[in-house]
Amino acid sequence: MGAYADAYERSIAEPDSFWLAATDLIDWTRKPSRAIDDSAAPFYRWFPDGELNTCYNALDRHVESGRAEQTALIYDSPVTGAKSSYTYRELRDEVARFAGLLTELGLTHGDRVVIYMPMVPEAVIAMLGCARIGAVHSVVFGGFAPKELAARIEDAKPKAIVAASCGIEPGRIVEYQPIIAAALSETAHQPDKTVMLQRDQATAEMTERDLDWRDAMARAEPADCVPVAATDPLYILYTSGTTGKPKGVVRDTGGHAVALAWSMANVYDIGAGEVFWTASDVGWVVGHSYIVYAPLLVGATTVLYEGKPVGTPDAGAFWRVIFEHGAKALFTAPTAFRAIKKMDPDATELAKYDLSRFQTLFLAGERLDPETYHWASAKLGVPVIDHWWQTETGWPIAANLRGLEPMTVKPGSPTVPVPGYDVRILDQQGDEAPPGQEGAIALRLPMPPGTLPTLWGDDERYREAYLSRYEGCYLTGDSGYLDEDGYLFVMGRTDDVINVAGHRLSTGSMEAVLAAHPAVAECAVIGVRDELKGQLPRGLVVLKSGVEIAEETLRAELVEAVRRDIGAVAAFRDVSVVDALPKTRSGKILRKTMRGIADGRDEPVPSTIEDAGVLDTLRQVLRKDG
Repeated sequence: MGAYADAYERSIAEPDSFWLAATDLIDWTRKPSRAIDDSAAPFYRWFPDGELNTCYNALDRHVESGRAEQTALIYDSPVTGAKSSYTYRELRDEVARFAGLLTELGLTHGDRVVIYMPMVPEAVIAMLGCARIGAVHSVVFGGFAPKELAARIEDAKPKAIVAASCGIEPGRIVEYQPIIAAALSETAHQPDKTVMLQRDQATAEMTERDLDWRDAMARAEPADCVPVAATDPLYILYTSGTTGKPKGVVRDTGGHAVALAWSMANVYDIGAGEVFWTASDVGWVVGHSYIVYAPLLVGATTVLYEGKPVGTPDAGAFWRVIFEHGAKALFTAPTAFRAIKKMDPDATELAKYDLSRFQTLFLAGERLDPETYHWASAKLGVPVIDHWWQTETGWPIAANLRGLEPMTVKPGSPTVPVPGYDVRILDQQGDEAPPGQEGAIALRLPMPPGTLPTLWGDDERYREAYLSRYEGCYLTGDSGYLDEDGYLFVMGRTDDVINVAGHRLSTGSMEAVLAAHPAVAECAVIGVRDELKGQLPRGLVVLKSGVEIAEETLRAELVEAVRRDIGAVAAFRDVSVVDALPKTRSGKILRKTMRGIADGRDEPVPSTIEDAGVLDTLRQVLRKDG
C-alpha cells in the first residue's frame, strides 16, 4: 500500500502541508497561507486566512475553463415521467438568477435559508444560489412532519423558506404547504418570505408571505458570486431522529470544498466529464456531499433521481438509470441492494442492460453484510466498495481508495482509515485496544477539513456530545475493531452492543451471521431486557423472494449458526420471520424504535420512518408471550 501509506502518514504527521497542497484543487479569491488554526482547540478551523466562493468553484470556473456545454446535472423522475438535463452554463445561469432573487428579498451574507423540497432541480439551484451570495442553507428532508420542520426553523432562524408545493411518494402525493403552515404555527421565529415552486401534481394555496418561484425568477436579475471566508458556514444540516432541540451540524466553506474535491479523485476515482450517480436525497448529508457539491466541484456530471429505485415492482430501475446515463459509478445504501436481492435474487432484470461503462458500486450508510457484498459482486462483476462516514464528518472516514490506491476488499470491512482521519479503537478506560479487539471507534483530534467544526449556536453541546468521553478525541458513537492489516471493521452503534450476563456482545456480529443464511434477505438483531441475564438478543429476518422454508427449521439453523460462529455465550435463541423491517426514508433500520417496542415502551413513531404500518405487525411479534 505504497501510495496510500505515504499519503496517510503525511496527513497525520504533517496535516498543515498535506492539506495546503490539496488547496490547489480549488480556486480561491485569497489562497490560504496555512491550513489549520488550533488556537481555540478543540475547536479547530481550516484555512483561516483563505477566501473563496463554493458556487463559483462548482459552476462558474467550469464555464470559464471551456466546459460550458458539458452536462452538469441530469434529472430523472420516474414518478412524474420527466427527464431533463442542464449544461454547466445553463445551471450557472439558473443559479445566478435565483441568487439574484434572494438578494432582491433582502438576503445577504450570513442569512439563513431553509430549503424544504423534493428531489427536483430547483432544490439544487436553491442550494447553490444560497452559496453564491454567502447565505447559509439548511435543507430539511421534504415531507418531514411539522414538528421536525418547526424545530429546525426555530433553531436556524431563516430569513426565507424555499419550498415546493408537493413531493411524490410511491402511491401518494405529499402536499408541503399545509406542513409548512403547521410548522410556522408552532414557531416563535417567522421567516419574511416563502418562495414556492408550484408543481403540476398539487397546487399550494398562496399567502401574503409566499412568492411563486417561476414568477419571481422571471423578474430576477442574476447575481455575482460573493467571496466568503473559508471558515464561514456553507450550510447547517440537522441530524435525523433528534428530540428536543435538534443538533445542527455546521459545514464550513473552505474545508468542505477542499475535502470533497480531494475525495472525488482519491476515494471515488471520478473526474471531470464522468457521470456519478448517488441514489440518495438532498435532505441527507450524502445528497449534500455527493449529489450536489462534490461532483460539480470536480466538473463531473451528477444524476438527480426523484423516486425510489427499489421498493416497487421494478427491480431493474438501478440498471436502467446506470445504462441510460452512462454512470461510471453508483453510490447508494446496502438496504437498496438487499431489496433488489429479495425481489430479483437471480438478477434477471440486469441482463436487459449493457453496463459495460459501469466500473464501481459504492455502498454506505449502514453496515454492508458479507452476503449482500458477495451477491452484488457476483451479479455486477465490478468492485463493490463499502465505506463508512457520518453526517458529522461530511465525507468518508474509512474507504477503499479507488483513485489513490485500490486495495484488496475484505467483506465486512470498509477497508482503511482515509488520510486525515486518525482512527483509534478505545476500551472503556480510554486505552487503545489491540488488533482484533472491539471497542469504541474514536478519531484523534484534529479531524481533517470538511468535518464539523461545531454545532450551530452551541459549542458546549458539541463538546459534550462528541468530545467529552475521551480526551483529545471525537467519539463516533460506533464500535468496531482494527485487524492485523489495519482494516477497520465497524460493527454498529455503541448502543447496539448488548450485555448478556456480563458479556458485551455486538449485535452487528450476530446480524452478519444471520445475513449469511441463503434464505435471508435482510435482518436485524436487537437487545431486549431479561430478568436473569440483563439482556438477550432478539433476531428479526426478512426472507428472500420466492424462498420457502419452515420458520421452525430456519430458526433452528440460525440459532445453530450463531452458536457456531459467535458461541453459546451469545444466548441467541429467539428469531422471528417478518415481512419487513422499519426503516427511515434514507434506508436505516430503526433498531432503537424496535428495542423500545420489545421492552414495552410506547415509543413515538419517528417522522423519518418510511412506512409506519410496518411497526403494527412488529409490535405483535416483538411483544408476543408478554
